[in-house]
Amino acid sequence: MFEKIVYAGVVFMGFSAIMNPFSGVSIFLTLTANEDEQNAKKIARISTTTAFIAVVIFAVAGHLLLDLFGVSFTALRLAGGILVALIGYEMLQGKQSLINNPSKKVIKKTMKSEGSVAVTPLGIPLLAGPGVIITAMNFSTGGIINLFVTIFAFALLCVITYLFFIWGKHIKEIIGLSALKSLTRMMGLILIVIGTQMFIEGVYGAVQEFSKINY
Repeated sequence: MFEKIVYAGVVFMGFSAIMNPFSGVSIFLTLTANEDEQNAKKIARISTTTAFIAVVIFAVAGHLLLDLFGVSFTALRLAGGILVALIGYEMLQGKQSLINNPSKKVIKKTMKSEGSVAVTPLGIPLLAGPGVIITAMNFSTGGIINLFVTIFAFALLCVITYLFFIWGKHIKEIIGLSALKSLTRMMGLILIVIGTQMFIEGVYGAVQEFSKINY
C-alpha cells in the first residue's frame, strides 16, 4: 500500500513537472486576453477536459497503438526518455519547451483566428503534449492499479490547472516572473531525472530482448 502511495506521488510530480501549470498560466492569459470572465472559465474547462481525455486514451490504449504500428514499448521508453530529458533540459535553462508549448507565431495566429483556443493550442499541445502522453503511457504500465493511479493523478492535476487558469492573474501577481522561472528550472531538473530513468528502463528492456533473441 505504501509503495502505491509513493508511486502516486511520483506520477503526480512527473505530470506536474512536464505539464508545468505555472508556465501555462501566461499562455492562457495571453490567449484569453479578449475574453470575458465567463468565456475564459469555459475555455479553461474545455482545455483541461481535452487534455484529460487525450491522456486517458493513450494511457488505456497506448499499447494497442504501438502494436498497430509495430513499435515495441522498449523503443517508446528509449525515445520517450530522450524526449522528456530534452524538455527538462530546456526548462532547466528557464525556457519554455518548444516541444510542449506553442510558439509565439502560433499564439499570434490563434489570437487572430475566430475559432476557440480551448482544444488547440491549449488542450493540445500545451497541456497534453508529446511529453505528457509518453509519460502517461510509461506510468500506466505494470497493471490495472498503475493505470488507475496514472489517470487519477492526471485528473487531479487537471483540476489544479483549471484553478490556476481562472485565477491566473492573481497567481502571476503573487508569484512574479523571477519565481516563475525558478519553478520552471526546478521542474526541468525533475524531468531530466524522469527522462533518464525512462531511458535506463528502455536500455534494460532492450538488453533483455536481445538476450532472448540470442538464446
